[in-house]
Amino acid sequence: MLPLRDTIPSRRISIATWLIIIINVLVFFHQITLPDEEALNMIYEYAFIPSRFVRGIFNPRSYIPLFTSMFMHGSFLHLVSNMWSLWLFGDNVEDNMGPFRFILFYILTGLIAGFAHFISSPMSNIPTVGASGAIAGIMGAYFMMFPHSRIVTLIPIIPFFIRVPAPIFLFIWFVAQLRSGIMSGIHGNAIGGVAWWAHIFGFLGGVFLYKKFIKNRYRRPY
Repeated sequence: MLPLRDTIPSRRISIATWLIIIINVLVFFHQITLPDEEALNMIYEYAFIPSRFVRGIFNPRSYIPLFTSMFMHGSFLHLVSNMWSLWLFGDNVEDNMGPFRFILFYILTGLIAGFAHFISSPMSNIPTVGASGAIAGIMGAYFMMFPHSRIVTLIPIIPFFIRVPAPIFLFIWFVAQLRSGIMSGIHGNAIGGVAWWAHIFGFLGGVFLYKKFIKNRYRRPY
């Protein structure tokens, strides 16, 4: 299923959502325009590598990649899929939080996701990049805030468009991440190179923390 849009329009321009998207796009295009050696050095320095974090856990500089890795991506498809999800769910969540709180929430759930990945694979030498943990936090907040929303979804095999209740769509997504996370633990590796537990705990972080970030004039679900 390919989510295309939701049925709840945003009330204002989503400044923070678009700012995050622009930063991610600019960082990605900077990555791909670098010579190969410099690009590899950039990944090694700013991507999150759990085993390196273990070795330098008492060094404050070791925590920087937890933040910088949120704005890096491994491929154009990786970037597009993440930014599409952020655009789809972020505008409405930002409506209820305001730009500043939304950015803080995004970063916090991204950090939670990073630590979850570290705990699940503390000795991994694989560089981890991507905004998906933070975006999972946004999805978790959306899951709680908009129980009556619908996600216009394309079934590409038919093709066919359906409106899936947002809670059902996001619950299915979460269960898929949980299943893959459990399977990766059983097999001792990250299936498909994906940090599944970062997605899982990013989402749960959004579910449990969203109320701390909403504005006083909360937009009621409909």
